[in-house]
Amino acid sequence: MIANYGYEDGSGFYYITIDSDRCATCESHDCATACPRDVYVIEIDDYDDVVASVASDARKRLRELCAVCKAQNGGGIEGRLLPCTSACPTGAIRHSW
Repeated sequence: MIANYGYEDGSGFYYITIDSDRCATCESHDCATACPRDVYVIEIDDYDDVVASVASDARKRLRELCAVCKAQNGGGIEGRLLPCTSACPTGAIRHSW
């Protein structure tokens, strides 16, 4: 299942998409510890799989919280991935902004 977390406002759209089918196959969930702003939490989903999701208090603040990594890493330009994306061995995380 594809889960979208984030929001849109007058300044643009800010979403993190997590493919929970891919995420469920990950044993380490390194994305949660790779994120310097603690955007991710590890939870049990509706199908009893352990998956990453965006913390509820972070969902309306992605523009602010992810700005440091986006600027540092070129916004996910090919070959320069964000810390959470590069820490995800299954490729389950995508960003849209």
